Amino acid sequence: MPLLPSVRVHHPHVELTPEGSPVVVGSRVPVRRLWAWHRRGTTIETLLKRYPQLGPARVLDALAFAYDNQDLVLADLDREQALLGKAEVPTDPEQTKLPFTRR
Repeated sequence: MPLLPSVRVHHPHVELTPEGSPVVVGSRVPVRRLWAWHRRGTTIETLLKRYPQLGPARVLDALAFAYDNQDLVLADLDREQALLGKAEVPTDPEQTKLPFTRR
């Protein structure tokens, strides 16, 4: 697994997993996911409805982290796509298809 770039600007509501992926503190929500949806037009309100446990401060700080550390977040997205074998990141958080089936 390739190493991700280092953090350029730290933010209080974002931490790194042992693998180096940024996530929202106190959750397992990846910053890459919030940022990818937001960059494709998903509103802050929709993200807050999808992740009400995060609250506005953590969602907005995660997005600020992503914009301050775009090289890290892009590399994290690329790594996720390689692991999942996908060419595109989902655009709608309500329609995310997982790589396994329900039993």
